Amino acid sequence: MKPTLSFYGGAGTVTGSKYLLDTGRSRVMVDAGMFQGLKKLRLLNWREPPFDIDRIDALLLTHAHIDHGGYLPRLVRLGYDKPVYTTPASCDLAELLLMDAAKIQEEDARYANKKGYSKHRPALPLYTADDAERACQLMQPVPFGEWADVTRDVRARFLNMGHILGSAMIEVEVQRDDREPLRIVFSGDVGRYDVPLHSDPDPLPECDYLVIESTYGDRDHNHAPVEEQVRDAMIRCIDRRGTVLIPSFAVGRSQLVTFLLRMLMNAGRLPEVPIHIDSPMAVNATELYSKHINDPTLDDEITEDGRSRLFPRQVHFSRSVKESKALNRMSGPRIVISASGMLTAGRVLHHLKRLLPDPRNLVMLVGYQAAGTRGRRMMEGGDTVKVHGEHVPIRAEFIPLGGLSAHADRSELLRWVRTAPKPPRTVFVTHGEEDSQASFAALLDEKVGCKTATPELDETFELD
Repeated sequence: MKPTLSFYGGAGTVTGSKYLLDTGRSRVMVDAGMFQGLKKLRLLNWREPPFDIDRIDALLLTHAHIDHGGYLPRLVRLGYDKPVYTTPASCDLAELLLMDAAKIQEEDARYANKKGYSKHRPALPLYTADDAERACQLMQPVPFGEWADVTRDVRARFLNMGHILGSAMIEVEVQRDDREPLRIVFSGDVGRYDVPLHSDPDPLPECDYLVIESTYGDRDHNHAPVEEQVRDAMIRCIDRRGTVLIPSFAVGRSQLVTFLLRMLMNAGRLPEVPIHIDSPMAVNATELYSKHINDPTLDDEITEDGRSRLFPRQVHFSRSVKESKALNRMSGPRIVISASGMLTAGRVLHHLKRLLPDPRNLVMLVGYQAAGTRGRRMMEGGDTVKVHGEHVPIRAEFIPLGGLSAHADRSELLRWVRTAPKPPRTVFVTHGEEDSQASFAALLDEKVGCKTATPELDETFELD
């Protein structure tokens, strides 16, 4: 039997990445992401898995983001009990993110039962904190660059991807009796080049097959210096004595934005104003960034005398609800960084509701906004946005900044593919909306000359 590779997520969508490698002797899953965004995608999290969980021998996790690892507790709830291999920092971040995701699942179920709006009686969480805890207990840390024997015929190693703390591409070798090993690389999320905080991605190793994300496969970011983009937008708001609201992902983006702001203030290019990180998750993630300050995914420049210099001063952390509410009584100029990054839930919605009607303020989007989210709807235009059942007028200055994305854009993805000693035989373009996947596949055909495929959900390919 020839090895096969099946795509049970991250196909035609930016979320839910799940790839299953079947060698004929063993079965290894790469990533176990939750579907996010539109309801039709979220409902896929509840479907019966289209693969036999009991036959999966191991799972490899590229990084801790929920769209890559958030389905793992669900797998555990359904019976998965085999090893999960990932990098040391990703082990820590995954525990933080999965426990939080489980808490949200449980709270949503309790609220649905209280209000009686669920079609199910009773409403149940996708998974619980116990499921998440058991999932974390399965994790086995593998240092960057070291080969791990995953099954009797599969070995893998993790190489730096520079996307978030601990993020990796995974190089997989399938041993064959009478031939050279089959080599497959799973990119995970590809990081940026020449940006603060995170290091550049490692070069792509020589491989037969490449599975690559295409979140921004059809467009380029604004390549004006990120510092200039941020400063130019903020200085106007600070001069108006307004408040800058930055909806930001708790892991990676919050740390990047705050680090960048401190750099600008230290250099005298922005006035010294208070910065508030209003997200318990972001506060905890910041502690993990400091714990893993020497991780290969982080830039050497963020250490000084062996200590983190991410946030030397004027950065305030809000863990409690009381601390968050206190921000409502504080006038500008100041900067509030709060989750979630796509304005889907969390404390940021309370700040948005308060700040959006005032033209002195600034709302700055600093990351990808998936279809169906408030962030995407704001980018598409309109005079109001619905928050907590109310239509809130958009009078504050509103700016989306692509330059702060942690995802490589079209040109950077192509640059990374070209770092390989020779082109892969076949490239599977995944983890992107349909137009983005198709556009980047066409670019690879034209510029690299390799065979490409854009898998559909649940599609299986034979590997030669």
